[in-house]
Amino acid sequence: MTAEPGTEYPALTGRKRWVALLFLAFGVAMIILDATVVNVAIPTMVEDLDLTTTDAEWVNSIYSLVFASLLLLSGRLSDIVGRRFMFLGGVTLFAVASVLVASSESSNALIGARGLQGIGAAMILPSSLSVLNAVYRGKDRAIAFAVWGATIGGMAAMGPLVGGWLTTNASWHWAFLINVPIALAVFIGVLLMVPETKDTTHRRGIDVPGALLGTLGLAALVFGLIEGQNYGWLRPKKQFEAAGFTWPLDNVSPAFVSLVLSALLLLGFVWLERRRKAAGQIVLLDLGLFRIKTFGMGNAVAALVSLGEFGLLFILPLFLQSVIGYDALETGVILLALAAGSFLASGLGAPLAKRFGPVPVLRLGMALEVIGVLWLALIISVDVTGWAMAPGLFIYGAGVGFATAQLAGVILSEVPIAESGQASAVQSTSRQVGAAIGTALLGAVLITGFGGIKGDLTDLGVSEEAAVQVTTSVQQSAGTAVVALPQQPDGDVLFKGASEGFATAVRGVGFVAAGLISLGLLAAFFLPRNAARTEAAGYVE
Repeated sequence: MTAEPGTEYPALTGRKRWVALLFLAFGVAMIILDATVVNVAIPTMVEDLDLTTTDAEWVNSIYSLVFASLLLLSGRLSDIVGRRFMFLGGVTLFAVASVLVASSESSNALIGARGLQGIGAAMILPSSLSVLNAVYRGKDRAIAFAVWGATIGGMAAMGPLVGGWLTTNASWHWAFLINVPIALAVFIGVLLMVPETKDTTHRRGIDVPGALLGTLGLAALVFGLIEGQNYGWLRPKKQFEAAGFTWPLDNVSPAFVSLVLSALLLLGFVWLERRRKAAGQIVLLDLGLFRIKTFGMGNAVAALVSLGEFGLLFILPLFLQSVIGYDALETGVILLALAAGSFLASGLGAPLAKRFGPVPVLRLGMALEVIGVLWLALIISVDVTGWAMAPGLFIYGAGVGFATAQLAGVILSEVPIAESGQASAVQSTSRQVGAAIGTALLGAVLITGFGGIKGDLTDLGVSEEAAVQVTTSVQQSAGTAVVALPQQPDGDVLFKGASEGFATAVRGVGFVAAGLISLGLLAAFFLPRNAARTEAAGYVE
């Protein structure tokens, strides 16, 4: 292993670098899987643990909430205490939390354990990318980023398959217990194969007030985005209760207050970080990094493309199971086409980037995403088959694989390696916040689109009163009520009308998602064409 000029970090070489990359990728795969596997396991968990609707919502939401809010803090901590140390700590905590989830016998224990998983995930994701940036050189770095990007895209698609198979053939407990042997292998492999790296060029210490403002601001933002559709964007739609606390206001929703609070906290965070930096004090986030065009504009692209990138992935399983009649396992098999495209792109991304530069490959990836999503939007109907959807999913997955890997490399290309932890955390935060905004927006488009069910039903001769009742039921259940309609009086007619309305709503979501990704593609044209295409990054002019 050799050190990069100007640093003391050894570069991984030989066979060891690929073995190390494999273990790092498995660590990332573990946390991405758990972000989606719970969507398949939650119905069985509700039945076994007698969870309320609110409990079920928090089992899903708390993971994303904690994960996104702690990324900045954990990224900076990894620079200080060591990136491998932070990664291994996250893997350990994630494994312990997974056992606690699987052994939970009450809603409070389950939600608390899911929160601990979120902490572990926040420790793993930015430190994994920071490790890659610190110990891989030249074309090896491009390959490492490609594998990292493909892992995120592919595992997001494989979550429903893994969760569906384990829940069907074992139990929902194994959807979480499977993390234990994976975590053990990852811990041993990374400990033996990956050298420790940390920031030795800055003063050690933690910006406590900055950490509080940044973490609380991100937590408030993500909570508002996740729960706005559920509790109301301005006025309360339902009562909010959590840990014995009941929302006391009747005319303002908790989501609206949370979003306003997040704006105040994050503005305060920016003001504080600027002031501390000017005074020569330790900061959680060096805002000067945003003056680096590849970093600043790259994060803008990451946030924009994330608006539409995965929102459709959460809506398609609902449609396939509620309307087409697939079970969770069959739905997971269909989504494998997306994972296959993502993994294929990981192999092609590095040589293409070496020849044409990473930014053109990034733009290609986002263009493929737009094409894939439009393909799906155009063919969605009550008669669509998995085979018809597979090409669109494959194209979309290939786009995700190309775009995620190249975008990570571009964002970090000019950032000093000593600050790669916080830079990686900002990149991850941009994507998580973008995804939260996009999911909220696309969810609102879906619910609004469900309003068309009323017209579809009345056209079939259903009474106005019954049409309104069915439409409201579908909207409140995010579409899952459709599957029970055939058991109602005149159920075939109700199911036909609701299914047609569901298909129309999903098509609308697809077109909006394609438009949002197109905004990211447009922003990518403001990136320097040769960003990251330097000798140090492994590209030759």
